Amino acid sequence: MKKICLVLVLMMGAFCAKAQVIESSRLWDNWSIGLRAGGITPLTHSAIIKNMRPAFGLEINKQLTPVFGLSAQGMAAVNFMPSANAIDATDISLIGRVNLMNLFGGYSGTPRVFELEALLGAGWLRYFRNAGLGPDQNALSSRVGLNFNFNLGESKAWTLSLRPAIAYDMEGGFRDLENPMKDDKFNANHAMFELTAGIAYHFKTSSGDRYLSAVKAFDQGQIDDMNASINSLRNELNDKESALDAAKRKADALQQELTNCQNKPAPAQQVVEKAGVPETIVTFRQNRSTVDNSQLPNVERVGTYLKNHPNMKVTIKGYASPEGPAEVNARIAQARAEAVKKILVKKYGIDESRISAEGQGVGDMFSKPDWNRVSICTIAE
Repeated sequence: MKKICLVLVLMMGAFCAKAQVIESSRLWDNWSIGLRAGGITPLTHSAIIKNMRPAFGLEINKQLTPVFGLSAQGMAAVNFMPSANAIDATDISLIGRVNLMNLFGGYSGTPRVFELEALLGAGWLRYFRNAGLGPDQNALSSRVGLNFNFNLGESKAWTLSLRPAIAYDMEGGFRDLENPMKDDKFNANHAMFELTAGIAYHFKTSSGDRYLSAVKAFDQGQIDDMNASINSLRNELNDKESALDAAKRKADALQQELTNCQNKPAPAQQVVEKAGVPETIVTFRQNRSTVDNSQLPNVERVGTYLKNHPNMKVTIKGYASPEGPAEVNARIAQARAEAVKKILVKKYGIDESRISAEGQGVGDMFSKPDWNRVSICTIAE
């Protein structure tokens, strides 16, 4: 028995080597809870089937690595000896589990459908006795056995297991409470044979699986390729950031240029007298045919004059600067003349028959090209 325990301890130590292939997990990952039920009978001097008593229990499991796990188990035996209670013996144990399949066959990242585990544990026994037979008894216990596991479902959420095990009363309490054989802790006369079946439910881990996730191993060539890809992406990112900075600087310069243009004072309005007839100029922004608020006083001057002189008419000639296609400039020039006419009709009530709106295309009245974005209003009798 001592040799078996030594072998199991050495096998448990193997998890240190196996742990390198597993992704790190949180404290609450890889837990499961299970129920067990079966029978228990004295190992010697007893008919196995005839003297078997029902047993049941609860276990909480933590899988530390694909090879090594721990279980906290509580078992109860029914009518094991003369007792005033329905349950006459309990056993609370801490059990180490070694997955032999993963130990010798490796772990691919998903549990096998069938797995074999070796068990080794220690715990505390308590016997409940009738008053006439003496007080309740406590004893240390040990347990050795096997788990035949069947992992079910695509996500391996459930495990069915069959467990044959031998449990030892380390103080000789199973067979002879009056004369315990303390000199031999693993005497078969103080042992019980257990055969239980169990079902366990595995909770989800932080990764979304219900089992340990294996880390994919890469060789040096793959690592070098990935580093080269990372460096290439990093260089590409730096180039894009440089291009983005250049585009931002250009956008800032254009925004500043636009702000300067918007804040630039409008050209001085020119009002000339030709034979005593006033002529007014309304200026426009580039590619615009809407009269700005700053130009409304010039339109008002024409409207007021026409209202005060019912016998006068006005000719509005729209012009454009030379930028852009000729047909676009012709259309803008006409739209600028129509924009002034519309204000005269709607705001000042001037009859349309007194207004002539004509588009003249590109103008050349002024030396600076952008000064030619105007509508010139000429009043005549």
